[in-house]
Amino acid sequence: MAPPGLRLVQKVSSTRTFARVAPHVIPAMDRAVHRLTRGKVLLSAQMLPGVILTVKGAKSGLPRRTPLACMPEGDAETGTWLLIGSNFGRPGHPAWTANLMAHPDAEINWRGADIPVTARLLNSEERAAAWEAALKFWPPYATYQARIDREIRLFRLERRRP
Repeated sequence: MAPPGLRLVQKVSSTRTFARVAPHVIPAMDRAVHRLTRGKVLLSAQMLPGVILTVKGAKSGLPRRTPLACMPEGDAETGTWLLIGSNFGRPGHPAWTANLMAHPDAEINWRGADIPVTARLLNSEERAAAWEAALKFWPPYATYQARIDREIRLFRLERRRP
């Protein structure tokens, strides 16, 4: 059973007001705190695990840094990460998802370490299993999906070996 504080955060994060405000506030705060702490702290990771994704822009080819919640899978050495393109339940896929589709080789900063990764968009049964795990991990994703017509994109990030 989730602690009462967590349930409150989940309830608030499911609201339309949160969806309007959070995309403008949370990433900016995360970028600032991450920069000030030299990659050691990601403020939103106090609520959910998080990464800073660096990927080339789909159109520009320039590096784009985006703080994102993630769902770690497996152990620290061989594990993968699930990224959920919920866009806080707003219409339209988040830009970072198009960037990953165009340039799947990317980098994440996970707990202060830069890790080269390859992203894979999940489909069919693999997506269904990952979606069920994501809903158990963060139930508000169900509310986000119910509010929008598009299917939320799910990506699995795997370490790239040199």
